[in-house]
Amino acid sequence: MSEALKFFRNAFGYFSKPENKKNKISGKDDPKVFNLAQRNPDIKISNLNIYINGNHILKNVSTTIPDKKITCIIGPSGCGKTTLLKSINRLLDNTQGVKINGTVIVDGENIYDSKTEITHVRTKLGLLSQRPTPLPMSIYDNIAFGVKLHSKTKKRELNAIVEKQLKAAGLWEEVKNRLHTPAAALSIGQQQRLCLARGLAIQPQFILGDEATSALDPISSKHIEKLFMELREQYGIILVTHTLRQALRIADHVVFMYLGEVIEEGPAEQLFNHPKHELTKQYLSGEFS
Repeated sequence: MSEALKFFRNAFGYFSKPENKKNKISGKDDPKVFNLAQRNPDIKISNLNIYINGNHILKNVSTTIPDKKITCIIGPSGCGKTTLLKSINRLLDNTQGVKINGTVIVDGENIYDSKTEITHVRTKLGLLSQRPTPLPMSIYDNIAFGVKLHSKTKKRELNAIVEKQLKAAGLWEEVKNRLHTPAAALSIGQQQRLCLARGLAIQPQFILGDEATSALDPISSKHIEKLFMELREQYGIILVTHTLRQALRIADHVVFMYLGEVIEEGPAEQLFNHPKHELTKQYLSGEFS
């Protein structure tokens, strides 16, 4: 199996393996934390602790990620940003030596409950990795792949989905005459937009981005940022970024982390202009990075 297919399997759960019994994942055994009338589109994380091989990586993390806004998770290297992002769609499940406790509520459901079905969770959470991971197939099939796995879709409907999502990712005009050529022939920036379109095709609630522009040239990065700002009208977007300037440009909500803890969070304008915690002030002033 190619690396791209392995990534796709893990990110979206299409070929999920049984849970690794060596790892310990414990959420409260009540998947329906809220009833339907109480469901909130925001993601709510409470008392989340993650240990990897005995190392305490995330420490009592509690935060709320708002829907239909861009949330940037910022902080110095090694502070737990990527671990937090991966915990939101259970990408840590296959990591050796993981122990997780706490709750992550997505669409009213505790995703760490033992009864929660992982594929169902991951369809709500599209993922963009640091480097684009197109599947080893055509541009068209990259978009159609997940759709066909989840439902029986007629060819005409599938064509419409492919066109719609490529347009949403700003790629349609560039590829409409070569949909059946290999995706690997696209530029890196185009491949990342293709991966974005692929994630959108399964109709997620949130889009997760782990340093989604760090491997791109400045023009492609700007294009992706513009797409995020347009897409937040329909999706919640959660971005891990090491680039403070990027967060300043596009964030609506900010979570600042340090040594595995959430130090401060809030609306971007408030946190950037009126930080409350001394560590936040030091980080924003460049005293450490």
